[in-house]
Amino acid sequence: MIQVKVSPEIAAVCPDFVGAVVEAHVVNSPYSEALWQDINSLSAHYRDTLTTETLKQMPSIEATRRIYRACGKDPSRYRPASEALIRRMLQGKELYQINTIVDLINLASIRFGYSIGGFDASKFVGDTLTLGIGCAGEPYEGIGRGMLNIEGLPVYRDAQGGVGTPTSDNERTKIEIGTTHTCILINGYDGNEEGVSANADFLVQLLTNYAGATDASWTIYK
Repeated sequence: MIQVKVSPEIAAVCPDFVGAVVEAHVVNSPYSEALWQDINSLSAHYRDTLTTETLKQMPSIEATRRIYRACGKDPSRYRPASEALIRRMLQGKELYQINTIVDLINLASIRFGYSIGGFDASKFVGDTLTLGIGCAGEPYEGIGRGMLNIEGLPVYRDAQGGVGTPTSDNERTKIEIGTTHTCILINGYDGNEEGVSANADFLVQLLTNYAGATDASWTIYK
């Protein structure tokens, strides 16, 4: 499996951080009707139970926002992806439909509130990812966002550079229709290992049900 390390600079601002790395060989597809039934069902539930203000109180989202501020980033300007997705639901907007792997990762993220990075593992340079903090002027192309200022954002880097932040993953390592080996990272800035583990189990279930995975597995890292 891909090795994931947490840098001392992240440990300093979030000593309780716990993450999970999920890996699987998959068969991607443009669209899964059954998956989108699950997504729309959760969307309806959230519209009945949450507002754009109360969602900030979800422990997983609140902790990610707190770490953004500790790292020097405004979480209302650079929203964590999980919060942005749920806000979109609450505003009555449709979620973007990308492809089945990306869509199921989004479902797992909104179900538990953790920001989740999804990657084509074959595009990584090297076999190790390190979670650090973005630097001033560090080049980073967010998916569909162009060049993104990641100074003060938590960022995963491979041997070439940044591949993922809780706000946006990088174009270089994005999941596409031809992706057959995926690596998914769950970011538990709330320190809740039980919650992160449950999220990882849910992802394995989704990958098995909707992406033909027969070897999906996960491990915790801190």
